[in-house]
Amino acid sequence: MSSLDSDSPEQRGSTGGRCLQVGRRRLVYQSPGNGAVQRSGDLVMTIMDERLGRAVLYLARRLALPVLLLMVSWSMANSVAAQGIALPDDILPQAREQTDEGTINDSPRANWSNDRYGPPSIPSPIDVELLPPFGANLFTGGFRGTMADGLNRDYRIKPGDQVTLRAWGAVEFDRVVPVDAQGNIFLPSIGPLAVQGMSHSQLDARVREAIQSIYPENVQVYTNLQGVQPVGVYVTGYVHSPGRYAGTPSDSILYFLDQAGGIDNALGSYRSISLMRQGQRLASFDLYDFLLDGRIARPQLRDGDTIVVGERGPSIAVTGDVERAYRYELQSGQLSGSDLVSLARLKSGVSHVLLRGERATGPVATYLTLDEFLARQVQPGDEVIFNADHQEGTIVVALEGSFLGPSRFALPRDARLGELLDAVAILSDMSASHNVSIRRESVARQQKEALEDSLRRLETTYLGTSSSTDEEARIRIREAELIQMFVARARQLEPSGRLVVASDQGVADIRLQDGDVITLPEAMDSVLISGEVVVPQAVVYQPGSGLDHYLDAAGGLTQRGDEDNILVVRQNGAVRNADDITLRAGDEILVMPAVPTKNLQLATSLTQILYQIAVATKVAIDL
Repeated sequence: MSSLDSDSPEQRGSTGGRCLQVGRRRLVYQSPGNGAVQRSGDLVMTIMDERLGRAVLYLARRLALPVLLLMVSWSMANSVAAQGIALPDDILPQAREQTDEGTINDSPRANWSNDRYGPPSIPSPIDVELLPPFGANLFTGGFRGTMADGLNRDYRIKPGDQVTLRAWGAVEFDRVVPVDAQGNIFLPSIGPLAVQGMSHSQLDARVREAIQSIYPENVQVYTNLQGVQPVGVYVTGYVHSPGRYAGTPSDSILYFLDQAGGIDNALGSYRSISLMRQGQRLASFDLYDFLLDGRIARPQLRDGDTIVVGERGPSIAVTGDVERAYRYELQSGQLSGSDLVSLARLKSGVSHVLLRGERATGPVATYLTLDEFLARQVQPGDEVIFNADHQEGTIVVALEGSFLGPSRFALPRDARLGELLDAVAILSDMSASHNVSIRRESVARQQKEALEDSLRRLETTYLGTSSSTDEEARIRIREAELIQMFVARARQLEPSGRLVVASDQGVADIRLQDGDVITLPEAMDSVLISGEVVVPQAVVYQPGSGLDHYLDAAGGLTQRGDEDNILVVRQNGAVRNADDITLRAGDEILVMPAVPTKNLQLATSLTQILYQIAVATKVAIDL
């Protein structure tokens, strides 16, 4: 396709910079490095004022608005246009200082490069005071719902256990015998046999040896540990429900901690848990080992053992671009950056770390590269914010529509639309390349925010308005129902984020952004009629045919259709009033609904939002 000549005289301003034709105005912006200051804010405001002014005057003529209401509507339109636009010269009084000579002092008021200050552009996305400790969700998995059966390979037999004994051949017996207080079981015709402290496999060998010492031939032996003596274990310390809980000797401490309601996330430690027996510490547990690697000690519990959860030690807060944003408890008083990275599990693209904390010299906020942070020591009370602050040298954009070749391109960050279009192969008789447009995420977000702001003002203005008479109250109720249904439907719509870059003067050679989707539409030979028509459909384009021809082909307008508000959506995404343009192939005729209210001020507000929705979504929402 033909290239976009960015050096043509039509695209140059008197100052030597590039320019973009906007209606009858020229929006001039300087090329980088010429030292000029951009002043597009006033022009943007002027363009918005003109467009809103024309819309308000049009509505005034159609609705016969009184002069006073017209002035109010014009004032409201100006206030809407002014929202969210800050002129370049709008600065805080303290941002610049006037010297005695009246010149501006632009010198910095503080040295923001030292360790006492952190970059103000990287706030913590999470309130660290509300940050849960690492492991806070551990006791939501139902440990208490499964009790061990006591038959694990490391279980040691103790008094009270039940053993099944079977022998056949030279001697026969089949019975369940208990392990007595001395740790013995009684074998018929043989006598007591000490089994306390044995494992299950050792039990079978020991019984077989004892029987075969009396009956050396033709004897088969079978043993099984049928049941274990339950134990009662005390759970105390920083748990939600301290108490004595029943279980088996083979149950994990997680089973008993879950029985006690889990660890107190505000005060309890996940790294300092002790098993006490007769006043002595039998074992210590660090649940980080279980959370990270699934490792946990499994000592055999006894009746009367005590599990004690200690108080949480010093901790650090980790937020930002991490998979695990938690408070991490320290055991040795400090932690290396590399250890913290392994705990937090960084998201892809993390390149920098903001480290905040207190030191002997005072508060510190240091911005480090990830490599620098790995060798640093993190201390108690620190806050660590991981950040993907690396600007890639390339952007990725996508193509859709009618073209040949790949649909995704990796381009330099300063790439412009013209460069991409020059590299795309198209069939000139099949692609409407002059109607190119861009779908951009940032534009979609702005459209969504603007629509939400308009809907919020609509609710604030008209819902809850007092009435002086019963008749007026009934009217207000009907209007409120209309507004609520309209707002509910409008909020479900998602703006397309379509950026209009093509006009009768050509295609604007704008800079592309990462994630842009450039649309090269197919050459069309039809016109689509939608909105408030009887039979929405596409019909063959006929040169010279007017609006009425296509509306008749769609069966005419419905009862809700507004013949004074019909829009045309161009293939390039531009939305125009049908009275102001000549139809061409690929256009979409969009018949807007009439506003079902006699309240002229409400009708004006609803009409403005309907236009806003039509521009952002190409949808004529039903009232």
